[in-house]
Amino acid sequence: MLMVGLTGGIGAGKSAVASRLAERGAVIVDADVLAREVVRPGTDGLAEIVAAFGSGVLTPEGDLDRPALGAKVFGDEAARRRLEQIIHPRVRARTAALTHQAPSDAIVVNDVPLLVETGLSATYHLVIVVDADREVRARRLTQMRGMSAADAAARIGAQIDDESRRAAGDVVLANDGDLDQLHARIDELWRDRLVPFERNVRLGRAVAKGPETRMTAADPDWPCAAARLIARIEHGLGPGVTAHHIGSTSVPGLPAKDIIDLMLSVRTLAEADAFADRLGELGFPRWPGEWTDNARGLPGHRWPKRLHGCADPGYRVNLHIRVAGSPGWRFALLMRDHLRAVPEARDAYAAAKADLAVRFPDRAGYRAAKEPWFDEEARAADDWALSTGWQPA
Repeated sequence: MLMVGLTGGIGAGKSAVASRLAERGAVIVDADVLAREVVRPGTDGLAEIVAAFGSGVLTPEGDLDRPALGAKVFGDEAARRRLEQIIHPRVRARTAALTHQAPSDAIVVNDVPLLVETGLSATYHLVIVVDADREVRARRLTQMRGMSAADAAARIGAQIDDESRRAAGDVVLANDGDLDQLHARIDELWRDRLVPFERNVRLGRAVAKGPETRMTAADPDWPCAAARLIARIEHGLGPGVTAHHIGSTSVPGLPAKDIIDLMLSVRTLAEADAFADRLGELGFPRWPGEWTDNARGLPGHRWPKRLHGCADPGYRVNLHIRVAGSPGWRFALLMRDHLRAVPEARDAYAAAKADLAVRFPDRAGYRAAKEPWFDEEARAADDWALSTGWQPA
């Protein structure tokens, strides 16, 4: 199944997004609802809260008095963390149970207000951030929830900053307009991304990159996107796994095809084969066939590797899996660092790419035509590595 994280600042309209996704067919798991469920009267969760914060957090009827509890933890970091230690593990357990009950082809949306703050982004195939201007959010809180302006500002200010939240989102849904506009954006997201993404994961199918060569200006979001993808890979495969952002999109200011190249380091290709299925489950299916690297400086030699793609229609990804220390592994890291450090080398590569993209509009022809340039870059990068003492990292 496809696991989607949904979050947004208070007043951004996250609940409206969840409701529309439910109408489209998503299975919604609401962390706020579960947080209330695990502290109902008679639960061990409520008993632990009373033990930690006193009987003053109960109503006369024995329910949790949320305003009273909020007053105890608001502005008190230690108290807030103590409350989270009580609630969050129980919410995670209930989330896992509900997810297990969903159909195998479901799109499960976890509605989590503090998804970014609690470091959960990497646990999902995709994260949706609902975004709205702070003034719009404050107005919604005062008009729709009856908060004072001061309370609304305090609640917004207590959350993570908007820039950090947006950086965690694979999709940022703007919600400054009316409900019809929001619904249109959600419906497009459901149709064009979530549904095919789920199908691709289930079938173990990567999104085709297309035969043509198309250069775009350097996108400042490329490193953020790469960081999100790497976090999923490293979290999903567990400790000891290291992935790198390589290729043109890893070099600031360098025009490139809108394809993010990542590299996973392994000790042996047998290790890569052992976790190929797991990578597919994470949304990175293996491309069939035999894949090799040019062994720079060793004419006629090729070094085998594995290549995976991405099941998410919102990304174009090459995930190269190379043996650490192999020529292809070293060259990928060296070229990246050389082009980052030497603007003249970066600009020369940009000029070569622009020329070759015009002369060889098909991807295969373009790739073959770049080989002589790569040979020259390998020599220049080696000289730079010797002069600077560069080591792969």
